[in-house]
Amino acid sequence: MSARVLAAVAVVLVGLGLALPALATGYVVYIANLLLVFVVLSLGLHLVIGEAGQFSLAHAAFYGIGIYTAALSSKVLGLPFLAALLAGGVLAALCGLAIGVLSLRMRDIYLALSTFAFGEAMQWVFLNWTPVTGGPNGLAIPPASFLGRPILSDKAAFPVVAGVTLVVIALVAGLHASGLGRAFRAVRESEVAAAAVGIDVRRTKLLAFTLSAFLAGAAGGLFTTFSTFIHPDSLGFQTTILVLTMIVVGGIGSVTGAVGGAVVFGLVSELLRQVPSYQEVIYGGILMLFMMYAPRGVFALVGRR
Repeated sequence: MSARVLAAVAVVLVGLGLALPALATGYVVYIANLLLVFVVLSLGLHLVIGEAGQFSLAHAAFYGIGIYTAALSSKVLGLPFLAALLAGGVLAALCGLAIGVLSLRMRDIYLALSTFAFGEAMQWVFLNWTPVTGGPNGLAIPPASFLGRPILSDKAAFPVVAGVTLVVIALVAGLHASGLGRAFRAVRESEVAAAAVGIDVRRTKLLAFTLSAFLAGAAGGLFTTFSTFIHPDSLGFQTTILVLTMIVVGGIGSVTGAVGGAVVFGLVSELLRQVPSYQEVIYGGILMLFMMYAPRGVFALVGRR
């Protein structure tokens, strides 16, 4: 993402932050908040798949860890929003590091299956650790507090969510242009060639997993600023497939594609709430079509046109 595009995104978010709470209904602002959470979530998956080329199917699990950690940190420990968000991100990052240490001995389909197994195990934990997560009854999320003031509405949460999202976009764009970003892409293209030029392949993969999990956990913490309830059913494999579809549709390996795909497909997912029984079929069909006919994503197609 170029500095010009980043500046344009900043202008749009600042403009929305000033105008949206005053002009839009509460539902519209809620959707805007949710889209920004999807942006952070998709940027996290972009790091491990698009940048480092490591296939992970545990993203919804890290997202759930971030949500529950931030909610419980606020509810039990009384932590303010930023501290609770960092707690969720750090715990998710530690889990990502642990899974990376165990799973990165594997490659390709075996790596995907091992991360899928972790995601399913965490879904079981979310559903059955009732004293902590509320189990199948879900968990009420207390209002977050920012600068000593509680966030009591979607409109009050939007400037905070937009600000954190803008910071995350800037950090990921900076990482993409940095030496670490180039190391990620070298490992993605050829591990043998990357090792030959002095890149520590294992360390680079672990960093990708850890940073990806941190952003997923941070997205979970961001979710707690405007949502008052979380249920484990929303943290299953379908959420991982949704975020994967976002980065494929937007453009794998592109920061702009990850952001654009999250916004566009976040809106599509909201429309598909009317047909929940067909969501996975529709997501799978869209994934297959883009992998076959537009593997670089919709934003690459627009650029070529």
